[in-house]
Amino acid sequence: MADDAKRMEELRKQINYHSYRYYVLDDPVVPDAAYDALVQELQELETAHPEWVTPDSPTQRVGGEPLDKFEKVRHPAPVLSLASAAEVQGVHDWLERISKLLPARVTAAELGYVVEPKIDGLTVVLHYLDGVFVQGATRGDGEIGEDITANLRTIKSLPLRIPVSPDGPPPARLVVRGEAYMPIDKFEEFNRRQEEAGEKTFANPRNAAAGSLRQLDPRIAAVRPLDLFCYAIVDAEGVETATQWEVLAYLRQMGFPVCNDVARFSSLEEVITYCQEWMKRRDTLNYEADGAVIKINDLRTQAALGFVGKDPRGALAFKFPGREATTRILDIGINVGRTGTLNPYAKLEPVKLGGVTIKQATLHNFEDMARKDIRLGDTVTVKRAGDVIPYVVGPIVELRTGQERPFEIPERCPACKEPVVKPEDEVAVYCVNASCPAQLVRRIEYFVSRGAMDIEGFGTRMAQLFVDKGLLKDVADFYYLDRAEILALEGFAEKATDNLLAAIEASKTRPLARIIAALGIRGVGSTVAELLTEHYSSIDELMAATQEELEAIEGLGPHIAGNIVEWFSRERHRKLIEKLRRAGVRLAEERRERPAEELPLAGLTFVITGTLPSMSRDAAMALIQEHGGKVTGSVSSKTDYLLVGKAPGGTKYRKAQQLGVPLIDEAKLMQMIRQTLQGGRGKQLDLGL
Repeated sequence: MADDAKRMEELRKQINYHSYRYYVLDDPVVPDAAYDALVQELQELETAHPEWVTPDSPTQRVGGEPLDKFEKVRHPAPVLSLASAAEVQGVHDWLERISKLLPARVTAAELGYVVEPKIDGLTVVLHYLDGVFVQGATRGDGEIGEDITANLRTIKSLPLRIPVSPDGPPPARLVVRGEAYMPIDKFEEFNRRQEEAGEKTFANPRNAAAGSLRQLDPRIAAVRPLDLFCYAIVDAEGVETATQWEVLAYLRQMGFPVCNDVARFSSLEEVITYCQEWMKRRDTLNYEADGAVIKINDLRTQAALGFVGKDPRGALAFKFPGREATTRILDIGINVGRTGTLNPYAKLEPVKLGGVTIKQATLHNFEDMARKDIRLGDTVTVKRAGDVIPYVVGPIVELRTGQERPFEIPERCPACKEPVVKPEDEVAVYCVNASCPAQLVRRIEYFVSRGAMDIEGFGTRMAQLFVDKGLLKDVADFYYLDRAEILALEGFAEKATDNLLAAIEASKTRPLARIIAALGIRGVGSTVAELLTEHYSSIDELMAATQEELEAIEGLGPHIAGNIVEWFSRERHRKLIEKLRRAGVRLAEERRERPAEELPLAGLTFVITGTLPSMSRDAAMALIQEHGGKVTGSVSSKTDYLLVGKAPGGTKYRKAQQLGVPLIDEAKLMQMIRQTLQGGRGKQLDLGL
């Protein structure tokens, strides 16, 4: 027991250090497989000894149970905003103002400066006691914020214990200010996945970061690609720093992520030159920055200058100008999204904007176009939202010639020619044809995704190929694919074809929530689908549900309830359900009240290790539980079977061999579920690998 406790502590230190090397320094010193092995070993030990799990354990980043509300947190010192300047003259004016207030020991010529990027994210305040992260809050009004500790804990670059390096004592108390943000490349990928899943998308990375951290369910933040930069000490005990430059160095030493784009100067002219040069590199940055923060380096001088209103005099935000251009709308096109949204965009006379030639820009939606009175042929202002996404700000009415024409919302989908609908309380216009060709490839991509039917190995290029060849006209066609037709496709040998067909066959037994989510009903992602299965045990029951019944479910609003009723009301969708039923796709949950002895895995305990060929570990766990089995985290004498996938964990594998626990693969598990077990429940069969 003592050896296990010592090993757990050592594992935590190693994993936290390697996370710091990977997520903060971007300089890992061990391969991913070695890191994963450390994490897996710690997870197994913590499963065996849950009473020894600590708050700083890296396993605690996954997100806990949803909160009822955010508690209020009073900051130990004011967390203030900054005065700003939009022009160079404004920066000179700032220095002139503060020069009159400098203490006698220093002159304006002797001032030093630190310049930091003004990250456009969500300001957070991080509390550490004896080196352990204990609380995190939003800035709020500068005096009181909201407790978002559980959400912040999921950010992998945030150190759960400091210093990250095993050497050196921690500070007794440290409160740090930082900015949580979403990297631009991760934001674009995240928004794409959200749109494919029928979930909410965000206008820019800042909104995505703020929206993620202000969720009551920490599990949502845990799966979003958030990051962090730290730049100030709000309060501390046992920490001595004399300058802002020393503050940044100390934060780095402790293991906090500090932006590399910081610089120190001895004159204001150098500061301005740096800011102007740095501004030109905005397109190369992987974070949104709407300016630079200029700080007096000496902290005593900062404090002596005091405040004007709620703004500290010792720092200034030098805001970058928004980048806009003027051009003309040549035409208006429409993209049809996976969920059927008709998304208008402007085809523009090419124009340079922030060093990039822009030929298209989003018009957001038809309601926004009407509100701004944007017309075909208009001369418009174009801006890049978050320096990434071009959009039309609005028309320059004074330049109209009389030839401009209002754009009429189409009555039919431009791709499938089916009538479109516009819900009264929504701004979007939808094509509700599930077989719309513009939506089909993206619907298929979502249908096979891990959060839906989890058909491993079937990606975007394959979806396009199968649609182009006419093999998939709807998602149910997966279950009617002919082996010979697949073999005839370029790149498909017998093994690849058999693997695909096996993955498709395995998907037939996915939990009901996965199937509901996979249908692509607007607003019904994995979370809503799970909620629905708590009230309906089959697709048939859900199809029969009324709007009023659905609205009565706590957490399900009238919009989504209406979407569900409308989707199932369409004859083509009902035919799709019947097509899935005929193929043998499971469209109902096993009744929980069913006698345990009737379930094929009743009385059996499983442990899972490695990567399974056609389902995730969560899906395998759910499958076993639904058929009466139990899944535990570590192998013991009570384990009946070890379910083994690719690259299994050494600890579980060795323990199973030592105890004589039978090893089975995914195919054997499916065989156990589908066939009557000979010899009664609980008898171990010779199904070993």
